[in-house]
Amino acid sequence: MPNKIIFTKEAPAPIGPYSQAILAGNTLYVSGQIALDADTGELINENITEETHAVMKNLEAVLRAADFTFADIVKCSIFIKNMDEFGTINEAYGQYFKSNPPARETVEVSKLPKNVNVEISCVAFK
Repeated sequence: MPNKIIFTKEAPAPIGPYSQAILAGNTLYVSGQIALDADTGELINENITEETHAVMKNLEAVLRAADFTFADIVKCSIFIKNMDEFGTINEAYGQYFKSNPPARETVEVSKLPKNVNVEISCVAFK
């Protein structure tokens, strides 16, 4: 079975040479999402809580386009510009995983695309 490219207008279009997600068999690899509004292309970054929720909504849109949900996620990678914001990001992120949260790492980086504060990618499996 060939890999399937997943694309939805409900999430921001890629800003580089990559796909929003790739479905390989029963595994979905979702590219890092940032807090871009899918309709306007504007950044949603009034505060880190709002920015994190926008990222999670973009992840959800890509998951939904492939007929997956947050419950199917087995691994997330979180990239943040400031580890001092870890607690606030974690609180917002945690609202999407009420039980059985996926494996995860969180890494502080010096810079992210469009100078955002947080980017999250994930792997989901059915």
